[in-house]
Amino acid sequence: MTSEKKPTGWLAIRRRLNAQSKTSLLALVKDLYDASPRTRDFLHARVQAEVGDGTAVERYRRTIIEQFYPSRGFGKLNLAEARKAIRDYRRATGNLAGTIDLMLTYVENGTQFTREFGDINEAYYNSLESVLHEMTQLLRKDGPALYPQFRQRIQRLNTHADHIGWGYGDYLRDQVHLLEKELASE
Repeated sequence: MTSEKKPTGWLAIRRRLNAQSKTSLLALVKDLYDASPRTRDFLHARVQAEVGDGTAVERYRRTIIEQFYPSRGFGKLNLAEARKAIRDYRRATGNLAGTIDLMLTYVENGTQFTREFGDINEAYYNSLESVLHEMTQLLRKDGPALYPQFRQRIQRLNTHADHIGWGYGDYLRDQVHLLEKELASE
């Protein structure tokens, strides 16, 4: 007696979707849109990125900035939420320039926050360094042609690196110099 395994996971869903009509697929996407704010944000970002109107990146940028500088009250510094916004945007759009822009927004706001309010803690600076490192790697490997678009903002970070502790100021300065050395002449 041979048992035939039925496909599970994405393979099963894919087979089922291939058999659906366009109308049925649109109804499914509408149901997904209505089911979850996260899915709704994903769909908006995907469609807006394809159109290229820039509104998707702005929604995610506001989420990042809100963690440092909310419209009311004090910064929550929920860095996980800010980093999640970057990941969600990248996953939804695959847009390299927008992803680098959001990473730079994260580092800029984190750096400015510590300049205004003083020393934070090691975990805070580790998070900033991690995003800065990832952004640097993306620019160097996948987007060297994008560097001129971000160069002025990145160089401005170098001037803000002074007097920031936990080694973050030095790391920031090193990363800016690395990008300038490798990508400024291209």
